[in-house]
Amino acid sequence: MNWNLIKLQIIELIDKHKRITTVADELGLKQPTVSFHMKNMEQELGVGLFYSKAGKVHLTDAGQSLNHYAKKINALAQEAERVVKEFDERGSGHLKIGASYVPGTYVLPSILSAFSKRYPHISISLTVRTSPIIQEMLLNHEIDIGVMSAEPFQWAPLIGETLCEDELVFFFSPDHRLARYETLYPEFLKDVPFILHGQESTTRTMTLKWAKNLGIELRPVMEMDSLEAIKQAVLTGDSVSVISKIAIAKEIEHKELVYHVIPHNPFKRYIYFTYNEDRIRSSFFGNFFDYLRDSVRTY
Repeated sequence: MNWNLIKLQIIELIDKHKRITTVADELGLKQPTVSFHMKNMEQELGVGLFYSKAGKVHLTDAGQSLNHYAKKINALAQEAERVVKEFDERGSGHLKIGASYVPGTYVLPSILSAFSKRYPHISISLTVRTSPIIQEMLLNHEIDIGVMSAEPFQWAPLIGETLCEDELVFFFSPDHRLARYETLYPEFLKDVPFILHGQESTTRTMTLKWAKNLGIELRPVMEMDSLEAIKQAVLTGDSVSVISKIAIAKEIEHKELVYHVIPHNPFKRYIYFTYNEDRIRSSFFGNFFDYLRDSVRTY
């Protein structure tokens, strides 16, 4: 089959937008041209890749299989173009960074702002997602660098270099009855309203593993994806939750929240600087890593 990048871009964009007109506009093509490429791919492969439903275009199972590779190839093509162009742009370039919620919300914004002032010719984009999604983005060559909170991991070809520990703690309002105890024992939590993190959260996973190991049955009353929403719920109610100590540093300083270490907790979590060893690194990759490493020493 005579593949070209346009066809692979169409596959990926159809899956994203579900409309031929939107795909045509994004690629700068006419709608009949996009339709022609779609039909041509199906004829050459001898299998249906698309189907229409409720005015939208979807990928068949075969189309989804092709899209898995299309996304990888498209990302590699974009990476190749970027790397080659940087040789002729005298230190200018673009860093695509992905971060999990704690570093992406509470650590990176000030660091990226200061880095941009020092290196004004380098533009930066930051995507904040869960750690598993950031790992997938690194594997698919969609980002240059990942900064994420996670348990120790080995997932070739990803390289993870530890920046600092990301300690998880129990936290609650200063008026909460648990605040009067100097030590928080696991059995104190049995009948306390508990807020769980969202399904894909590594904090949720570690919390439930801890409770299971100790035979503690938590009493979840809410489930939230947003760290800020969890903080507000704890501030204004009688609930308890688990959070990164970094995420509540200001509230602790202002005595708006109190925390206790997690008792008998064998699980360690760290903030990692992560990258794909198969991805070509730009000339300023090392500059950013050094700057980031020096900056997080304060945490």
